[in-house]
Amino acid sequence: MTAPYARYRRAAAIPAGMAMATALAFLPNTAATAAEDAPAPAAAQADATPLSYVVNVKPGHGTSAYVKKAVAKAGGTIVTSYDQIGVIVVHSSNADFAKTIRTVRGVQSAGATRTAPLPAASTGDLGAPKVLSAAEVAAADAPAGQDPLQPQQWDLPAIKADKAHEKTLGSKKVTVAVIDTGVDDTHPDIAPNFDREASVNCVSGKPDTADGAWRPSAAESPHGTHVAGEIAAAKNGVGMTGVAPGVKVSGIKVSTTAGFFYTEAVVCGFVWAAEHGVDVTNNSYYTDPWYFNCKNDPDQKALVEAVGRASRYAEKKGAVNVAAAGNENYDLASDEITDPSSPNDTTPGDRVVDPSECLDIPTQLPGVVTVASTGAKGIKSSFSNHGLGVIDIAAPGGDSTAYQKPDAPATSGLILGTLPGGKWGYMAGTSMASPHVAGVAALIKSTHPYASPALVKALLYAEADATPCTDPYDINGDGKIDAVCEGTKNRNGFYGWGIADALDAVTK
Repeated sequence: MTAPYARYRRAAAIPAGMAMATALAFLPNTAATAAEDAPAPAAAQADATPLSYVVNVKPGHGTSAYVKKAVAKAGGTIVTSYDQIGVIVVHSSNADFAKTIRTVRGVQSAGATRTAPLPAASTGDLGAPKVLSAAEVAAADAPAGQDPLQPQQWDLPAIKADKAHEKTLGSKKVTVAVIDTGVDDTHPDIAPNFDREASVNCVSGKPDTADGAWRPSAAESPHGTHVAGEIAAAKNGVGMTGVAPGVKVSGIKVSTTAGFFYTEAVVCGFVWAAEHGVDVTNNSYYTDPWYFNCKNDPDQKALVEAVGRASRYAEKKGAVNVAAAGNENYDLASDEITDPSSPNDTTPGDRVVDPSECLDIPTQLPGVVTVASTGAKGIKSSFSNHGLGVIDIAAPGGDSTAYQKPDAPATSGLILGTLPGGKWGYMAGTSMASPHVAGVAALIKSTHPYASPALVKALLYAEADATPCTDPYDINGDGKIDAVCEGTKNRNGFYGWGIADALDAVTK
């Protein structure tokens, strides 16, 4: 079960069969797939087109004059430098730039962050999403004390968030950064909790602090806005309710208009979060163009190192980094996986990788909380990646309503979230599971304001509801095993330490 030509593949469409394609799913369970117009391979364009690179040097010092001179001599232009972590962002039209700069004294690694020229020549067409109409929103009916759309949110009781809200909604002193496609902070469910000071546009690899730069345009994905609402949609009598409706949420935009999350943008995002007091980051994406970054490839090795340095820096500064595990039903603990989708910004092709050596970043980086997805019946979603020792925790990310139908009054097996323009709609994917865990982490931080990231993670895992393997796992009932779970009730490849528990987060 694979998703070829995946980009920000954390939101999954749920077709009737088991073949998975990356898409967005909205009420009423229709899907719009992402279109791809792949440009010619970068190699064919040689020196005529610029690429972006990361050059990794010793952290804690400004870029030396020697390295600066070498970058210029090799045909590069420095865009910005993150001296805290020793990562330099460079543009160059020299096809041999990385090879040349790696030989320079003081350079520890260097690599191209993309295979397509600047900017990526690809479309971001998401089709026309089907959202809740004004009439549907107006007709929503909820018991006293609930927001109007909350009865459709089966995911909240699945992690006991509804019970947690009777104790606390979370602290305004806690901020969760949504590192994603951008956040529409004008949405009535997001505006009350939005943290402008911790928001930025990092798409170029350099912070753009212009007012509203963190918002998605009308042509861009609603992904980040959906995620933000799942985390912190205000409990204000409007629309839906987030997992932690009393905490702050910020938008750190790292996705190009075409939907690519490149290394320089991701590095910028983590560093920005680190420098602006963010307590939790949510990362519902993988870093393009490689689904898996293999350490025996000098370019991909440099990307792993750059993003790894940035995520570690954010954690050192107090942030818990939470990330989606992916939607291909891969066993990330297996000996080998066939990756058909890399590089996804030019011409992908099948390659066999060892997922212990070739990492999906940021989710497989050390210290990052890796989140698998569950459906309305509390079992692994049909699409969710898994793997003993890789998955840390699980949370609701939705699934086909035909596979896992929620109890009434909820009608869709997908996850309700906010959409740009003051709208709401459904999506599914580990993209939707990760923000549930980010929200629970924010509740833990609210309850334990002086807790370190290590302690927040320890509590997150200890308080999770241990969930045994689903065995046999035949999600569509066709008599064939769709995935194999390994491990014990207390820790296994489907659910990690268990399913996130928001009530324990605010009572223990």
